[in-house]
Order: sequence, then structure tokens, then C-alpha cells
Amino acid sequence: MVRRMAAGTPADGDIARSEDAPPARQVGPDGETLPMDSGKDRPSPKAALVYNPIKVDAAALRASVERLAVEAGWAEPLFYETTVDDFGDDVTRQALEAGADAVLVAGGDGTVRAVSEAMSGSGKPLTIVPSGTGNLLARNLRLPLDNAETMILATFHGDRLAMDVGFAALTRADGTTDERAFVVMGGMGLDAAMIANTNPQLKKTVGWVAYVDGAARSLPNAKPFRVMYEISGRRLHSARVHSVLFANCGSLPAGLELIPEASIVDGAMDIVIFQPKGPLGWILVWRRVAWDNSFLRKFRAGRRMLALRTKDNAVRYARGAQLDVGTHEAQPVQLDGDEFGEAVRVLARVAPGALQLAVPKGHNVGGL
Repeated sequence: MVRRMAAGTPADGDIARSEDAPPARQVGPDGETLPMDSGKDRPSPKAALVYNPIKVDAAALRASVERLAVEAGWAEPLFYETTVDDFGDDVTRQALEAGADAVLVAGGDGTVRAVSEAMSGSGKPLTIVPSGTGNLLARNLRLPLDNAETMILATFHGDRLAMDVGFAALTRADGTTDERAFVVMGGMGLDAAMIANTNPQLKKTVGWVAYVDGAARSLPNAKPFRVMYEISGRRLHSARVHSVLFANCGSLPAGLELIPEASIVDGAMDIVIFQPKGPLGWILVWRRVAWDNSFLRKFRAGRRMLALRTKDNAVRYARGAQLDVGTHEAQPVQLDGDEFGEAVRVLARVAPGALQLAVPKGHNVGGL
């Protein structure tokens, strides 16, 4: 059950709900309703916090949001909890319908993905309050991970960044299609199988490190599969692959750079195709990600060395506004680290600048 509670009310028992009060309106001398187009006559702006109660200290977080909203001259904030049936997208839409001028999200990568999906195209700012162990989007944005108040303050006094959002239309084996957003990266194939094979309890405990467990379970039986894929503006390709990734960001946990040149504001999507051949191929994949991208590229001499090296096809990179990939046998799909079942086709696209992010005042956005 989704609960929305006004700050200061008890968690159990009677809950005061804003919908019990009449909507705010501006009236003339004779009581007629007037359009609320005058800034001085408008009610104070209102923020909403969407949070995963398992990932955060709910009482402390709610108290901070309420205090800082009051200090900024904003109205009493709204609070929404996610549930096992609602990762955050439905309650975010409720918050927008209730008149929220800004939304804050606190939870894992799945919560951030779901709330971002609902916020895309709204024009309202979203603040990410890093929580849990992953924080992939926050890490790619170089946001402070251990200072919740700094991020909360960004809602009321920060800068705004128009960020790209990815969308993936997943076609199932029965022909049905549904489209979901991703803000970091999605994939079809082995990467999704690794996530599906990861122990859920282990993931809750140690976060992305748990995917080592999923890799150990998936790699021994990993087999390449045939795909047909087309990147916008290019010809159709056929290949045997282990994974096809479509990304909005390039950085992974533990300092790994999967796509060093990825940008979250360039209006394009980065595509990575893994097609290693045998054990040596996997060694080349690991070398590319863990050594070439994450270490050598940081130094001028390293970049010169990479320019002279013979290219291999174990990992292939591309960029475009859209990717259409299909396969005869349904393959597992993941979006931002959560499994989304199996699909025979993925049509991934990027919506440029679709999400307005609140970032701390003066936050360095260069290179994003």
C-alpha cells in the first residue's frame, strides 16, 4: 500500500491528507475564481520526496527535507514511500498531479530509474539524494554521496542541468511491447543474465559487488547468440554476441570506465557490443575495460600507446540516437541493474535533455 503522509503526522493511525483540504485558488472581490498568474499571489512552491523506506533513515530524511523547505520559504513538503508493487514511478506521477514543483528521490538505482521515468518531460526538477550502495547515476554526475543536506538544498537553491534519458521498448516473445526508461545503461544478453543470477539478498547487503556472484554463475554456461542490429544512420548488421549494451553513462562502480567518452548531455546513446571468442576474448574484454579505459586513458603516454595498438573485435563501440536489436530466441534484458524479463527485440532511443536535474550551486558539470 502506497502511503503519502504530511510531515509531523504519526506513521500509524489517522493520517492527515492534503486532498481533504480544498484546492488553493485566487478569487476576486465577488468570489469569482481568477487565474493564478501573479507571482506574488501564488502559493509557496511545494516539494515532494519519494523514498525507499528500506534504503534510508526515513525519519531523519523527512525531517531534513521539511526543515530545509521551510527555511527556503517553500510550503510543507509531500512524502511518498515506494513499495514492492511501485518502484516510484506511480507515486511520482501522483506527486506531480498534486502540484509538486520539485521532486527529490532517495533509494537505490531502481528507484532513481523509476522516478526519473515519471519525471521525464515534466519540466520539473529532480534531486537525487544518494542512498544505498550503488548510486550509479549520482557517481556519473559526480554528486556528493555522503552529504544528504547538500543535495536537499540543491532543490531550493541549486543549479539545473538538462540531462538525456534513455528509453527502451521491449518486445516480448508473445508480441507485446512495453517501453521503460533507463538513466545509466541497459543491455540484452549476458550482462542481464548475470543480474538475473545474482543473489537478491547478497545484492541488498553489498550492492554492485554482488554481481561478481552473478558472473560466476553465468559465465560457465555463457553462449553467444545471433542478433540483427541497426544503429540510426547506419546499415543493418548481423553478429554473434554475448551482450549488447545501450548506455547514457559510461562509469561503473570500483572506478571502472566502460565508456570513457560517454556524455549524459550530448543527445546521443553509446552502444557497446561484446563478442569475445573463447577465454582469450574475455581477457581482451577485461583488459579494455579495467586497464585501457580505466587506467591508460588517464595519461598522455597511455593514450599514445593505445593509439598504436592493433584493434580487436572483442569489444566494439558505436554511438547513435537509436538502436534496434532483435534476435530469434528471447534473451534477458536489464535496465539500470534491474532485470526486466526476456525480449526478442529492443528498440532503444535517447530523449535529449528530457530530465531537469537539481545539482548543488556551482557544481562542476564540465565533461558530463
